[in-house]
Amino acid sequence: MAKEEQLAELLETLGDFTSKENWDKFFTIRGTEDAFEWYAGWSELRDPLLSHLPPKPQILVPGCGSSRLSEHLYDAGFTSITNIDFSKVAISDCLRRNVRLRPLMRWRVMDMTAMQLEDEAFDAVVDKGGLDALMEPELGPKLGDQYLSEVRRVLKSGGKFICLTLAESHVLALLFPKFRFGWKISVHAIPHKPSSKPSLQAFMVVAVKEMSSELQEITSSFNKSSLACRGSQGRGLLEAVENENQIRREYSSASDIQHSLEDLKLGARGDLTKLRPGRCFQLTLCGGSHFSCRAVVLDAKENSGPFVYHCGVFIVPKTRAHEWLFSSEEGQWMVVESSKAARLVMVLLDASHVSASMDDIQKELSPLVKQLAPGKDDNGAQIPFMMASDGIKQRDIVHQVTSSITGPIIVEDVIYETDNGDISRILPSRDLTFRRLVFQRSEGLVQSEALLSEEGSKYKIVGQGEKKKTNSSSKSKKRGIQRQSDGTSHQLKVYHGYLASSYHTGIISGLMLISSYLESMVSTQKSVKTVVIGLGAGLLPMFLHKCMPFMHIEAVELDPIVIKLAEEYFSFIEDDHLQVHIADGIQYLTKAVHFAAEDEKCAVRGNEDGHCNSDPPSSNGSHLAFHVEGQGISKVDIVIIDVDSADSSSGMTCPAADFVDESFLRTVKDALTEKGLFIINLVSRSQDIKDTVISRMQMVFSHLFCLQLEEDVNEVIFALPSASCIKEDGFTKATLQLEKLLKLEHPEISQSIIDATKKIRHLK
Repeated sequence: MAKEEQLAELLETLGDFTSKENWDKFFTIRGTEDAFEWYAGWSELRDPLLSHLPPKPQILVPGCGSSRLSEHLYDAGFTSITNIDFSKVAISDCLRRNVRLRPLMRWRVMDMTAMQLEDEAFDAVVDKGGLDALMEPELGPKLGDQYLSEVRRVLKSGGKFICLTLAESHVLALLFPKFRFGWKISVHAIPHKPSSKPSLQAFMVVAVKEMSSELQEITSSFNKSSLACRGSQGRGLLEAVENENQIRREYSSASDIQHSLEDLKLGARGDLTKLRPGRCFQLTLCGGSHFSCRAVVLDAKENSGPFVYHCGVFIVPKTRAHEWLFSSEEGQWMVVESSKAARLVMVLLDASHVSASMDDIQKELSPLVKQLAPGKDDNGAQIPFMMASDGIKQRDIVHQVTSSITGPIIVEDVIYETDNGDISRILPSRDLTFRRLVFQRSEGLVQSEALLSEEGSKYKIVGQGEKKKTNSSSKSKKRGIQRQSDGTSHQLKVYHGYLASSYHTGIISGLMLISSYLESMVSTQKSVKTVVIGLGAGLLPMFLHKCMPFMHIEAVELDPIVIKLAEEYFSFIEDDHLQVHIADGIQYLTKAVHFAAEDEKCAVRGNEDGHCNSDPPSSNGSHLAFHVEGQGISKVDIVIIDVDSADSSSGMTCPAADFVDESFLRTVKDALTEKGLFIINLVSRSQDIKDTVISRMQMVFSHLFCLQLEEDVNEVIFALPSASCIKEDGFTKATLQLEKLLKLEHPEISQSIIDATKKIRHLK
């Protein structure tokens, strides 16, 4: 029988290359005196292999079989070699063949997928076909994955995994990702004997274990165009290298990439068993039952502590995930400090977890977070689970609708768990009922929040409550409510004499800056012309209308669905002194400036020739129509911007970027009377963005004031167009004037506005 036929018959006996019994049978039939060489002989391997071996290395040869590769390495001067194979037949024959000639070489019967070898014991692992044999396509990558994990474990830092392989696509699909983080990979073609024309090309993949987790692209030392002409094997290798390099480029260029647990195990963020002060990264946690959520891992900063826990888990419900405290890195470090954990895993839940119980969530998370705990000597310490409560006892969805302009909108009634005593002096000590308008496009932004009272009762309020103060990016300070326990929630209606949103209180307090002007307007029985851009639930315009009846208010809202919701669910009502217009706020105010200017020109032309040709404002809400008490079209006394941003990339939750553009700011200034006031609700987690907005406003307006709300990210900015302005030593008198102007049923409610005036400061 020809040698080729004998080889084919022997290979046929193997069947499953992962079977120990099959290999024992193979080596028994064939014998080991005539060594069997896979892929290439020593003459082809010698130069490329020796060029990658360090001097005097500790070498491991897994799956050695009957190959003479180890013998050739020994004879070339590399005598510290450990050979392993799970075939007792192969190891026995090789030991017998080498025990006298090569006494320093070690031979051990061992499964290469579960090595009984110490961590970081070798400088090099030389694999000749071992990985390929484990990667039976029908069996999947499990054994190959176990083997490569062992290779990573037993290699020293700086050590090399030298893998001789046919580089089939399913093998490279495991090999490249497994050595993605903290490894430097190169691919080399093994030269052929001049006379041979094999159908398959052998390759050498060299992976170097490095200290850095920085991603490096795979390099190669072969002619790509020549390899591409070698058929599907060559093209497949080139494609696999390019695909992996593309992934590595994307990883390197992304600053906010979310790693998988497998990435982290492979070294994406360095050695996770060790704490590295100040380390912070994002990951996606995936568990059973299709459980998946975003998480942030934070190692406490230097000089933090003392720590109570080596590792802790902090769960953030969806309703609070957008808050500054949990969504900004600065806020997250504050949570780390308060948690007393050396490493904190902050888990941010999303809509898919709303119906899941905390017990179920904790059960799913426990095995995942254990893999993120630092150290191996924590003595089985328990990992505590902490949670940021959303403070809500009960939530009832009243109405849901989707707008083509604003997106999904929810009207809901809620009750919070904790109480607040700020209004307990005037209201019964029971749970307050609030109705909220929620814009889903802004991560569940609570756009408006209204207190509900019993229908038919002018003043009677149903209970009270408020959640704990937090650094919230919501437009409103969140307060809690519930329906009446007897189910008569339909009897509740919105009470417009109380502001649930703390930033609304802040806006009203800023009227102190022009209280002398307001008082003079009231004394002369003139209306104070006010434009509110951004209706929301209509709560701010209704409150102004109720407590300052001398105002003529024009509310501007782009979305007609929002107006409908304000009317149907928040008791918004128009009358002669309060109108709403469906219009773009910027265009609306621009036209106000235009028509005010035309009105002045018209007056001049009317005096000269007795008629005027300027078009009157439209009555359909597209133009500002301030024909108040015969005053005609004129400038505005107060402009309030209270709109959220649909574009989160601007870095501002409120307002949209166009409302702080310099051209619009100049339009506002032109629209205001000399003693008018411009108010803007600014919400941004970035101090740089806040500083930019304020700097831009200072270029347009003579004086700026601000009110920073302690419990929110909201900052209310007040701008005066006049060169002269109220001095801070005049605030007390101005505050008293404002207090007299406020017409509220409860003086205690006025007090919260008065208290807010004390926090207003002048921006120099």
